[in-house]
Amino acid sequence: MTKIAFIGAGSVVFTQGLLSDLFGLDLGPLQIALHDIDPERLDTAAAAASYLAQDRPVEITAHLERRAALENADFVINIVQVGMSEATKIDFELPARYGIRQTIGDTLGVGGVFRALRTFPVLRGLAQDIADVCPDAWLLNYTNPMVMNVWYLKALGVKNVVGLCHSVYWTMQGLSELVGVPYEEVTYQAAGVNHQSWVLRFERAGENLYDRLDEAIAADPELLRRVRVDMYRRLGFYPTETSEHSSEYVPWYLGHASEVDRLRLPIGAYLEIVAENLASYEQTRSALKAGEPLEVDPTMEYAPQIIHSMVTGTPRTIYANVPNTGLIPNLQSGATVEVPSLVDASGVQPTAVGELPPQCAALNRSYLNVAELTVHAAINHDPRAIRQAVMVDPATAGTLPVEQIWALCNDLVVAHNNYLDPSLRAALK
Repeated sequence: MTKIAFIGAGSVVFTQGLLSDLFGLDLGPLQIALHDIDPERLDTAAAAASYLAQDRPVEITAHLERRAALENADFVINIVQVGMSEATKIDFELPARYGIRQTIGDTLGVGGVFRALRTFPVLRGLAQDIADVCPDAWLLNYTNPMVMNVWYLKALGVKNVVGLCHSVYWTMQGLSELVGVPYEEVTYQAAGVNHQSWVLRFERAGENLYDRLDEAIAADPELLRRVRVDMYRRLGFYPTETSEHSSEYVPWYLGHASEVDRLRLPIGAYLEIVAENLASYEQTRSALKAGEPLEVDPTMEYAPQIIHSMVTGTPRTIYANVPNTGLIPNLQSGATVEVPSLVDASGVQPTAVGELPPQCAALNRSYLNVAELTVHAAINHDPRAIRQAVMVDPATAGTLPVEQIWALCNDLVVAHNNYLDPSLRAALK
């Protein structure tokens, strides 16, 4: 029997989407262990799982204690969000007082740095528990900031960890639709870092579909009001995350009101997503209490596919976030990079893609500088490195002088004090 542990299962909507995909695959008998620190959310997740399992050979257990959920697990899916909506609001509202504009705030910038610092202590405990009770399990991480979290976990010595994100898949779905070619007929390759990978190859039967994309952009001037299209026109390669995300990793857009207007950037967009997630959770909880059916759409996420490939030996290619062991030679060694990867009974096997175009690698290296300093701060208990990470962040550095960057970091350290490692809680002059 295959055992899958969900850590942060109280993210009920995402949990039930993953479970729906898992239950639709031929995996044989399953044991699903759900863990969350919120009893109400855990109960809701367990009820949703039981509803979705129906008559399948699935054993479902719910645990407030993490180790009990992890005991003898084959796969661990991490979807925790430390601090939930209240911490996210702080990540937006405090920087906004300093003039920092953010759209999503979960990957880079002050929002990404402090989300990572809140999450690292939980990841450290999770890593220790895995080492103690399921040392051979595969840890499938969905929690953002992806690059920082996977980098930190590898620094702790977690051997089987892979970061998963749907951005490449959905980007290629959208591009296929834009150029009028069925996705099933498209071949492509992308690589870079999570939320800032690049579509290096985009073809159908030898035809370069970038030519069709150029035609589509020329035919519709409104497309020029998307950050991703703007970046593609100037860099020559299409980025694999939304315009809202992409705008946060470079200094060119959010610091300029005229660009925010030109490119229709929704400041604070993630706060609306948080509100929608809360509403979806309440709808799920109400439906379960009333005995009403749950409507769950397929997620097309990679975790169920990985589990199926490893359990059955069915080969698949996915996009995975893994340590850079020469996979992309012109990015930092050891950094978390996003590359195509073969999955089968042997596990996840990343593909070496070679050097990125120099302009793409340059932006990725700037991104990775922030991640590296954030991980350094946690591993080496160095509070100065937190400020240095934000200092080298492209969007923040393009908006604030260094004195205000340090003042903002001091404010965020105080605001998130109860989540941070004790060694990182001090305000610095």
